[in-house]
Amino acid sequence: MKKIITISRECGSGGRQIGKQLAEKLGYSYYDKELIDRVAKESGLAKDFIEEQGEHITGSLLFNIASNMTYAGMVFGGNMLPLQDQLFVVQSDIIKDIAAKENCVIVGRCADFILRDVPDSLHVFIHGNMENKAERAVKEYGFAPEDVEKTIRKRDKARANHYKYYTDYEWGKAQNYDMTLNSSTFGIEGCVNLLYDVATKE
Repeated sequence: MKKIITISRECGSGGRQIGKQLAEKLGYSYYDKELIDRVAKESGLAKDFIEEQGEHITGSLLFNIASNMTYAGMVFGGNMLPLQDQLFVVQSDIIKDIAAKENCVIVGRCADFILRDVPDSLHVFIHGNMENKAERAVKEYGFAPEDVEKTIRKRDKARANHYKYYTDYEWGKAQNYDMTLNSSTFGIEGCVNLLYDVATKE
């Protein structure tokens, strides 16, 4: 029985839906936006900043340091790490605390890496075909149809950069996860059922 499940996902792949439905089926706690709320409460940082910067590196490391150094000192009482790095530390501590206290499904936030040594955990990567991801992104996320594929690639590149920076691993590489699933092949429900079967196997 797996007590902790992390879901990493490509933009538009339906990973959040899969994670939420899996948590409901297992009777586990679910952390996605809920994690953002907790990080905001404990760090004092704005939710918008946490949501965007907690999974993405959008500029060079030097730019992040130069633009965030003063704010890091203000928010974290003089600790001179870049603000984005401070955010990663806070997120990591909260994710570890959650995993130690309850059975849960956690989406994104490098949780697979942070909890890589936790027993009874299952780390999953969800990907999909561009056509299906683009359709979902337009219908469910409100992406502009004319730019949807470009936007998806940009977001995934930012996630990959963020993951590489904090873990030194390749985001989405099969060897770094217990399972990888193509939601275009299995569908949302199919992925949920497959993961449920694996998670509940003794």
